[in-house]
Amino acid sequence: MKPQRIDAHQHFWRYRPEDYPWIGRGMELLAQDRMPCELHPMLSAQGLDASIAVQARAGREETGFLLELARNDARIAGVVGWEDIASPQLAEHVGEWGRDKLLGFRHQVQDEHDVTVFMEQPAFNDGVAWLQDQRYVYDVLVYERQLPEVQAFCARHDRHWLVLDHLGKPALTEFGRGEVAYARWKRELEALAALPHVACKLSGLVTEADWMRGLRQKDYENIALCLDTALDAFGPQRLMFGSDWPVCLLAASYAKVAAVVRDWAATRLSAAEQEQLWGGTAARCYGLDAQ
Repeated sequence: MKPQRIDAHQHFWRYRPEDYPWIGRGMELLAQDRMPCELHPMLSAQGLDASIAVQARAGREETGFLLELARNDARIAGVVGWEDIASPQLAEHVGEWGRDKLLGFRHQVQDEHDVTVFMEQPAFNDGVAWLQDQRYVYDVLVYERQLPEVQAFCARHDRHWLVLDHLGKPALTEFGRGEVAYARWKRELEALAALPHVACKLSGLVTEADWMRGLRQKDYENIALCLDTALDAFGPQRLMFGSDWPVCLLAASYAKVAAVVRDWAATRLSAAEQEQLWGGTAARCYGLDAQ
């Protein structure tokens, strides 16, 4: 049977300003409901079968909302939700959701004032260790400048997959100012890639460029450079495609985001490796191939 082709990173929401304070000025395109009925035709147009819905705000109600959508929609392969991972009631709270379509968890670590302090909390680390023992994936969301602060955390939690979102958010707006920004990101990405239990999502890059002025040819060249670097670091077996829809719409259409990765992959990867990129890696890491 042909493996599913999966968009491994996208979001759904019913928009309320108080729930999504990160949707600010210039991001009005996101300030509306974004639901499966809108995404699914775009998946089909790109030959994709399903997606993984990832939390976009902190709060247990977010997890419940996404799971309700997923359990009523075969095209949502699973959910990366939110929990207070440092809570002493973590096992009880996670157990309330059941295993059906709950694949893992994420926290917006990128927004923490001190990433090191946050990720060194004993209770948080105990929680992540428990999640890994239960075969839940933890998605790592940080900016490039924060990558050094998560190295020890990622090395410590090696019992199950960790997935780096958006290639660690390279500072593409700085790439045109010399080699420093690229070299710094490359060094930190390679350090994480040296950990065999860390996988990487090829996602979110269009909005790390200067999307407010509009993407230019040089931006797409920088994105291709990042994809090449990720391939060299992780190898084809630990990379997965993610659209970051609807956030990507600030910079590019769903079709454009998919085309950038598809055109790149067609010149870099074998047919079997492309199957991994377009679903195999996501299925393996998130346990979809065991369902």
